[in-house]
Amino acid sequence: MSLDARRARLWHRLGLGPVWSERPAPGSGGDEIDPQGPAEGATGSVGAVARMDWDELERTVAGCTACGLCKTRTQTVFGVGSRQSQWMVIGEAPGAEEDLRGEPFVGQAGRLLDSILSAAGLGRAGSGPSAVYIANVLKCRPPGNRNPEPSEVARCEPYLMRQVELLAPRVILVMGRFAAQALLGSDASIAALRGRAHRIEVAGASVPVVVTYHPAYLLRNLADKSKVWADLCLARDIFEGAH
Repeated sequence: MSLDARRARLWHRLGLGPVWSERPAPGSGGDEIDPQGPAEGATGSVGAVARMDWDELERTVAGCTACGLCKTRTQTVFGVGSRQSQWMVIGEAPGAEEDLRGEPFVGQAGRLLDSILSAAGLGRAGSGPSAVYIANVLKCRPPGNRNPEPSEVARCEPYLMRQVELLAPRVILVMGRFAAQALLGSDASIAALRGRAHRIEVAGASVPVVVTYHPAYLLRNLADKSKVWADLCLARDIFEGAH
């Protein structure tokens, strides 16, 4: 799993070098963690993560100490929903309630997301075509619900990309500015990114991505609910092959 040129340029502007590099340890034939990469205690290289199945990946995330967020979390927040889903929703980072329950998008923002998905015939508890898998860019809560740091996003990225690869969704709905910028390797605003289909390359597959506002934003800006509905309709058109 290598950096594409666009993401490499963004990370360079943010002052970040490579997070992990895949190279054999002397005499072992295995993977070695690059000294510019995760903090001491990280659980493996990009190459190792890229070979994990769902259960091993979840165990690895639960024990991850690749950045300082491991010191303040109650628990990691891996993801929820059917692992056979063809829909994926990606948010930014766990909040206080998510940190306590170990599930993404709970509390008031989570209830709003569930209502939006339900209106489209979708849900985290669904099955078949109505099933949605939900994950976050960060698996640990930033203290005080502060914005994610670029280095934290970078260290968590291999986990999210492996989730995308394992799920192989037909469409991804990404919610919130930080999630959109991280996934797309862009520094553009939500307003500039939404309203059209983007694509990311994951393990040789091209996955369509639709950007929209985060439910927490909608709680403060109810008038923009119609924009989120339009974005969800676009994602459904992509899912159904209309785009």
